[in-house]
Amino acid sequence: MTVTCTIENNIAEVTMHNPPVNAITVGDTWKIYEIFTEFSANADLRAVILTAEGKGFNAGIDIKEMQANKAAGDEWKLMTSSGEACYHAFHAIYETPVPVIAAVNDFCMGLGVGLVGSCDIIVASTKARFGLPEVDNGALGCASHLAKLVPPMKLREMSLTCKPATAAELHAWGSVAYLTEPEDLMPKARELAKMLSAKPAAAVKFAKAALNHIDVHEMHSNYRLEQGYTYQLNIMGEGSKQRNAFVEGTRLITRG
Repeated sequence: MTVTCTIENNIAEVTMHNPPVNAITVGDTWKIYEIFTEFSANADLRAVILTAEGKGFNAGIDIKEMQANKAAGDEWKLMTSSGEACYHAFHAIYETPVPVIAAVNDFCMGLGVGLVGSCDIIVASTKARFGLPEVDNGALGCASHLAKLVPPMKLREMSLTCKPATAAELHAWGSVAYLTEPEDLMPKARELAKMLSAKPAAAVKFAKAALNHIDVHEMHSNYRLEQGYTYQLNIMGEGSKQRNAFVEGTRLITRG
């Protein structure tokens, strides 16, 4: 399994590691859901850090896995499981009773934006980029979460053109709380987690619960709407066509 969790001094670190680019499988997405769901039963937990090792924080869903299952005749089964896994994983992160810090080391694409947008505080390396390549892949998704990170018109540009934004831009917009050099990313995230863990536990949990209740971004329901459009694109055959082009290397990939 490429998702691991360690807990030390009541601070959890959830780490993704799936070389070469940390594209995430359906199984690992469900694993993230399971890990964060279990946090709700841990009364001693004070903070969580979600991060990744290797190249990229997250390159999105593993398209090669999706198309390999198409060849085996299981494309729709995996696609449905993928949609459900993302939906529940994002919500489990969002509903974690304690603060969740995203420590973003490098590029954060597609599903990765959903993970980060579900967290409470973002620490990002100067190398980090955030983007939604969904349209290029014949799909939609996580614009609901990107809406928390960028201004409204930037959201439209990024969703339609698939061009990413830098961590420095997100820091200027206030959605990245701390911008660090790559080697300082985890020390900063751990420093922040330690600071949060020293605060009154009940007050922090109540503060997060209150913030969730007054959140104007209805990510959970809006993401379901996006998924509906994605399923329609797949019924039309557009999704599979673009995924095939990606796997075969015949589609131009948008670069930032």
